[in-house]
Amino acid sequence: MTDTRKTLEHLIRSRGEDYRSVSLFLGRNAAYIQQFIHRGVPKKLDEVDRRRLANYFDVDETILGGPIAVKGRDFQRSLHARPTDLVIVPRLAVDASAGPGGYIDEESIAGAIAFDPNWLRQLKVRPQGLSMIQVQGDSMVPTLAAGDDIMVDRDDAIDRLRDGIYVLRVDGALLVKRLAVNPATRGFIIRSDNAAYPDWTDIDKTQIEIIGRVVWAGRKLG
Repeated sequence: MTDTRKTLEHLIRSRGEDYRSVSLFLGRNAAYIQQFIHRGVPKKLDEVDRRRLANYFDVDETILGGPIAVKGRDFQRSLHARPTDLVIVPRLAVDASAGPGGYIDEESIAGAIAFDPNWLRQLKVRPQGLSMIQVQGDSMVPTLAAGDDIMVDRDDAIDRLRDGIYVLRVDGALLVKRLAVNPATRGFIIRSDNAAYPDWTDIDKTQIEIIGRVVWAGRKLG
């Protein structure tokens, strides 16, 4: 095992990742990273893969076999190469109702939005746990409005529940609501930011599934 392979294995283990998830992050088959580390196939990382891994693990590309320095025209070329590093987050063909609720027949990918991996790391999210959906209704106005795109971190769900905005599934309906959590009892109240909508205090927790926490929102202006 070469130093590059040892380094990559250490990065994967230290971040709590696994070979399969990292392989899929690169858009490769599930065994790609395991074969690279333990079987030496391929002999070296593809340039695009190497750059994406360096960005994802927030390390210098040189420790994964990259060039020692980038200057002059090479630096300009590296800037133009950055779009290959973007993380693609799927946009699901479902809506999270910020109103009375909408029923979901099937969740499927309707498109995707690309994000800079360094920016995602600032959000402290794992790319594999993210998805984008669209808001319906007005119960979360002014925080969220109909047509807003929201990024949902599915890794941040019931096990890490705290005050914040979450996507919930209630009796089959997908909702986006604010949760107020009692730290002593771990119970919670479902609230709307629009004062015209009542809070839900009498909650049957067996009927509620916490899908994930909303970590970012975007909207069209004008």
